[in-house]
Amino acid sequence: MLEKIDLTSKLSRVEYSRKLKLIWPELGSLQREIKAKAIPVLILFEGWETSGKGTTINNLILPLDPRGFKVFTMAKASEEELFRPYLWRFCKRLPSAGRFAIFDRSWYKLLIDEGGPSDEREISLYLNTLSSFEKLLFDSETVIIKFFLHIGRQEQKKRLKRLSKDPATAWRVSDKDFKQNENYEEVRAKTERILQASDIPCAPWYLIPATDRRFAAIQIMETVRNSLKKALERENVVFSPVGKWSASSSILNSLNLSKKISKNDYGKRLEKAQNELREYQYLLYKKRRALVVVFEGVDAAGKGGSIRRLTERLDPRGYEVIPIGAPNDTERSYHYLWRFWINMPKDGHIAIFDRSWYGRVLVERVEGFASEHEWSRAFREINDMEEQLHNHGVMIAKFWLHIDQDEQLKRFKAREEDERKNWKITPEDWRNREKWELYKPAIEEMLIRTGTTYAPWTIIESNDKRYSRVKVLETLTELLKRNL
Repeated sequence: MLEKIDLTSKLSRVEYSRKLKLIWPELGSLQREIKAKAIPVLILFEGWETSGKGTTINNLILPLDPRGFKVFTMAKASEEELFRPYLWRFCKRLPSAGRFAIFDRSWYKLLIDEGGPSDEREISLYLNTLSSFEKLLFDSETVIIKFFLHIGRQEQKKRLKRLSKDPATAWRVSDKDFKQNENYEEVRAKTERILQASDIPCAPWYLIPATDRRFAAIQIMETVRNSLKKALERENVVFSPVGKWSASSSILNSLNLSKKISKNDYGKRLEKAQNELREYQYLLYKKRRALVVVFEGVDAAGKGGSIRRLTERLDPRGYEVIPIGAPNDTERSYHYLWRFWINMPKDGHIAIFDRSWYGRVLVERVEGFASEHEWSRAFREINDMEEQLHNHGVMIAKFWLHIDQDEQLKRFKAREEDERKNWKITPEDWRNREKWELYKPAIEEMLIRTGTTYAPWTIIESNDKRYSRVKVLETLTELLKRNL
């Protein structure tokens, strides 16, 4: 790819001015259309050191309304970011609907720069992760524009010397930059492999000859203009009715919901598990491993009670319970996984989700808030996200709490009659109960399609609350014992 780039391309000052007069009004107009259609735009800049990324970004944003974009310098991760999964720092900066996010360096920096993974298998793992991430964004109608600014070895050397001799710019040059120039051919070969492997249809690379800054600026602005025009021509996704899940057997029907434990056994086993969890929490922090616990289940299955017993003896400084309801206006302007990504725990901590990203394939599917195209691709997107967490070293425990309809009805009535608990029962709970048979195939498909080796589901028979709570806690202690 890189060897075919003509690095002698130039543009005269007169021609540059003429092209600017034509393209600036177009970019401003396209930005307004993008905002009106609520399309997120993500622009990534990679390239050689001194290839002019900063200057080029400045040229690109001059015709844009500054209220509609934000530029992020991603050269160095903070200490907080180093304790998170690799993509976390990028996910938290993704553009919301109608806005531009411009990254000076991107998620490819780890692979391109020295010090990144050198093992071919590890590089392939990263590339597969990044391609899946970009496809996830593209499928949610995010425009992804990736630039690599290319200059020759001698041009880079000349620029490095010029910058290092000027006291005003010497701070911008490091020994690492000169080392990159010394190893130019080796770095170029590695970069070539990465660019080829990550040049995918939904997020192709645009290789920009950057010897002449005017030529590079116009090439980038024209590419952005063409990409935005193409995005505005995309057809809207048509919403479809709920699809039917066919399986040879039913997981839920085969459950033995009559499982119980005595009150005496419950007290002993609960206390033992809680004490073990507290000790494992300290070890979790010491070993800098994170734990994500997901609670899903039918209404009144006992998620809240299980979470209370889980956290009862934990150090509150090391965990957070994250209740998930319907997304607010801000959350709806981002990709649906964004609000979960930003709440993932840092290394050594625990995040407990009361409801989760599985709402996409449950309530959003059944209630028609997501199209069939959206919820059906969510299975792959969710598995990819959980695999990224796992690859970072995060342990994932997912619980589905299940009760039968008779037990649910009994609990609903008990909540209505108890003044301390009637706030828990809403008209929506009764309405959802009427859709039991619609939710059932959605639950079955979710359990089968997202039960992976790195993030399996544990189904909790919850007609007996004591049995349910103990099984949750003992399952967690076993997970932590195996991993710690």
